Amino acid sequence: MTKKILLDPLAPRAKPVPFSMGVKVGDTIYVSGHVAQDANGKVVGKGDMAAQTRQVFANIEAVLAEAGATLEDVVKITTYITDMSAYAAFSAVRAEMFPNAGMASATVAGAVLVSDDFMVEVEAIAVKGSGD
Repeated sequence: MTKKILLDPLAPRAKPVPFSMGVKVGDTIYVSGHVAQDANGKVVGKGDMAAQTRQVFANIEAVLAEAGATLEDVVKITTYITDMSAYAAFSAVRAEMFPNAGMASATVAGAVLVSDDFMVEVEAIAVKGSGD
């Protein structure tokens, strides 16, 4: 049986949370939803969708790196945004981060995330070694 490995490269955070930033089972990595927060819990890019999206993907990249994977190994992301009028800014940064578009993707609009300061949250699934 394959054991799960908990991933938490962003510690210490301002407030401990009751979950891991990611979980690796075999070659599959499940990345928790990430918001635009640095390792100390500070909001990055308040009011700026592009800046927040870059921070979110940097956080995801750090979790993947701890598991020995990269963004190229991502097979699916699910995105939650608070304002669809800001979707174009999110989409532009996503295209920069994933230039080959070799993954599945879904986007959900919602009224609020864990804090009003956050405009975007992304969770990811990756398979180590599957990248382009």
